[in-house]
Amino acid sequence: MKQWYKVIDVAKCHDCNNCFMADKDEFVGNDWPGYTAAQPRHGHRWVDILRRERGQYARNDVAYLPVPCQHCENAPCMEASDGAITKRDDGIVMIDMVKAKGNKALVDSCPYGAIWWNEELEIGQKCIFCAHLIDDPTWTPHTTRCTHSCPTEAMATFFIEPEEAEAMIADEKLEAYLPELGTKPHTLYKNLYRFTKNFVTAGVLVDGDCFEGATVTLQSDGAVLGTQTTNFFGEFKFDGLEDGEYTVEVDAGGKKHGATVMIAGESQNLGFIKL
Repeated sequence: MKQWYKVIDVAKCHDCNNCFMADKDEFVGNDWPGYTAAQPRHGHRWVDILRRERGQYARNDVAYLPVPCQHCENAPCMEASDGAITKRDDGIVMIDMVKAKGNKALVDSCPYGAIWWNEELEIGQKCIFCAHLIDDPTWTPHTTRCTHSCPTEAMATFFIEPEEAEAMIADEKLEAYLPELGTKPHTLYKNLYRFTKNFVTAGVLVDGDCFEGATVTLQSDGAVLGTQTTNFFGEFKFDGLEDGEYTVEVDAGGKKHGATVMIAGESQNLGFIKL
């Protein structure tokens, strides 16, 4: 049976907040009976955009990670809800506004922090994958408001068979955020390494000038992980690195340099390697 999936490309998200504002426009002040109650004007972020800076000036970058409800197959919130949260046949996870009333524990049951407490109505609320629109045959974009409003096309939705989803995950190297939770989310990420992993970078100088074309090799435990050539500015960058110890070897026209680098939760800018 076909199910809904959302794919978010971290490399394309510029933190414009169009998705967040489209979500507000759709749900603030608007009740959708049978789906969800109106979202409070303040406090809720059904599309919560996390931010992370990596590296050190001037070789640093910033990544943005939109985190809506992940619509998990193994949703922890369902276990804690006493029947108030269910998963539709199309994969969308829904909160029953009547059954969930007064159960504030639902907020803490989501390991992604995607459930928000409506103090006035005493209910937990979250992204519903715009199910009220998805179910409406007259809604011509046939996608979520956040996806429809994204100017960089960082978001995309798919209504496909699970087997097709598995093939797409393999072909496009899609990943789950916090995979160790084992929730099997239907929200998947491309280029997630830009938020979850780290890099090592530096510039190579020979006789005080930026050296273009130097060969740089990255190794770990004696195994070569990758080789790069420095650019016009003499720079290189190895990204997507797990925590651990690495060796960087530089060969700039016969002038060589080796360095040991430790990645421990932070990207490393080695500055200038002077040869």
